[in-house]
Amino acid sequence: MRYLTAGESHGPQLTAILEGLPSQLPLGKADIDPWLKKRQGGYGRGRRMVIESDEAEILSGVRAGRTTGAPITLAIANKDHRNWTEIMSPESGGEPRKKALTDARPGHADLTGGIKYRHKDLRDVLERASARETAARVAVGSVALKLLSELGIEGANYVSSLAGIETRQAFSWDALEAIEDSDLRTPDADAAEQMRERIDQAKKDGDTLGGILEVRFRGLPVGLGSFVHYDRKLDGKIAQAALSVQAMKGVEIGRAFENAVKPGSSVHDAVYYRGGTYARDTNGAGGLEAGMTNGEELIVRVAMKPIATLMKPLPTVNVVSHEASDAARERSDTTAVPAAGVILQCVIGWVLAEAVLEKFGGDTLPELQERVAAARAFSGAY
Repeated sequence: MRYLTAGESHGPQLTAILEGLPSQLPLGKADIDPWLKKRQGGYGRGRRMVIESDEAEILSGVRAGRTTGAPITLAIANKDHRNWTEIMSPESGGEPRKKALTDARPGHADLTGGIKYRHKDLRDVLERASARETAARVAVGSVALKLLSELGIEGANYVSSLAGIETRQAFSWDALEAIEDSDLRTPDADAAEQMRERIDQAKKDGDTLGGILEVRFRGLPVGLGSFVHYDRKLDGKIAQAALSVQAMKGVEIGRAFENAVKPGSSVHDAVYYRGGTYARDTNGAGGLEAGMTNGEELIVRVAMKPIATLMKPLPTVNVVSHEASDAARERSDTTAVPAAGVILQCVIGWVLAEAVLEKFGGDTLPELQERVAAARAFSGAY
């Protein structure tokens, strides 16, 4: 499987092309649009989330509510484009254009991207580097999550901490409804209230906040990924996907950094054989051993830095005059940590769906379902 996305933050639309999905997968807007809505939610988001009301248009690869096996094209309109038509026009002329950005924001792609591609109007960089692009990846990932659900694989995400405020209530699959109902994607109401207060203060201060997200999947068959080659290790692919999301700066499988200071006897998972299947009482490995799923719950934790656009900007340099300046202000969020968990579940879901198809193949969903069921039966009886 593979996909490409295209489009700018204030361009006409975002587009994604997906290739390699099996035929006969039930798929419609109802499988995609709720994920786009979740991405736009969360306490601390900015005005752009009010302007846009994202919906996906399915342009190819699906007929009569089922995938055909052909490439799938998805499009998401940017409603705000009507206010940027002249600024974003692909036709030559009209330069310097309105809203040109020359005061590079520290922590953003602006300066490095401008140097790399030789742009003096850094809008040519920020329009693609913007996290608006993740709407396309959420649409893509929602298709992968649909495929996984048809194979009995379920995912979840929640906010583990925001601005240093920890969710004290341990994750539970029974708490999914509470997580979905929370505007901070945490089942801990007390922690959520503290997070809101911290976000409100940061907004008053013109500042931004980061946090730690946790993504989980259960029902994964044993042996996705490989130990044979470095580039087939599933933990490496998951880390790459997670770090490709804007503002993500660190990944751990399970509680890897906490485990690093413990002795092996307190970290590794003893194996037992009970009732005709292999079992572990602990999950220190976070569901992955030597680059492969081991049948336990997959646990991925990701650190998100604060958003780089500040309403009280840091010092910078104007790339045209080379004089000292304040960094540019762009419409942005105080925090997007709750939304980031949704994005991460989608991008990791794509990696897992790709791993399933790599291992089991199949041109149609029924073929894939049969092979996954057979693999589950074998791994228990092995």
